[in-house]
Amino acid sequence: MISYEPLWSTMKERGISKYKLTYYWGISSNTLRRMGHGEPISSNTLNELCLILDCRVEDILLFTATEEEITAINERKEEIINFHRKKRKK
Repeated sequence: MISYEPLWSTMKERGISKYKLTYYWGISSNTLRRMGHGEPISSNTLNELCLILDCRVEDILLFTATEEEITAINERKEEIINFHRKKRKK
């Protein structure tokens, strides 16, 4: 799961408000709303934010896998392994 919690701290440290990002830098208010709700944004937007805030991606977002995500990816890995095993037996 992606969290944009680091962004809000970085913005505060740099003295950049949502208003400034929108009106001075052209970051859409919808993008900021999406980030506020933990929704995905484009890598182009991440790049722009890093340039504007003079920071690293880690200063904007944090990735932590949820238990559901870990379970789902492990199940998918197992499916792939089983698929290749069946394919080799033919």
